[in-house]
Amino acid sequence: MIDSRSFRQLMSCFATGITVVTGRDDAGNPIGVTINSLTSVSLDPPLVLFCLGKWAYMHPAFQKVSRFAVNILSAGQEDVSRYFANTRTNPKPKRLWGRPQMDVPLLNGTLGWMVCEKHKTYKGGDHDIILGEVKKLMKRGETADPLLYFHSRYRHLHGE
Repeated sequence: MIDSRSFRQLMSCFATGITVVTGRDDAGNPIGVTINSLTSVSLDPPLVLFCLGKWAYMHPAFQKVSRFAVNILSAGQEDVSRYFANTRTNPKPKRLWGRPQMDVPLLNGTLGWMVCEKHKTYKGGDHDIILGEVKKLMKRGETADPLLYFHSRYRHLHGE
């Protein structure tokens, strides 16, 4: 039997990018959650997936959304990642929200974003696997570096 601590430690050896998935709650308010499990699934049709812990504070809200955005964070957005990573105990970053697309809230200052229609949700142990079909996207040039997560810490690229 594999214990969860050992599994988590091994998975921390796999560097990932950081995203914030955003949407709207039942009252129409913007919501978001930090995710490092984004995966490209298909080019035709364009599909992505992310995994959301059933214990996550935003899990109930994201079960209900039909449309969401994936915001790819830049190296300077560690504060944004921390803000959406827990129950909002970290200070709210200034100029957080940008202009919505397809009525989905987006974040300012990201490397890019994609708006998705929820395609399907699968059960995956203590997580839900949420599959989305990309309906609109935008990439913001190549001058900024991504925010990374490695060995349970935020990291930055160091040259090429």
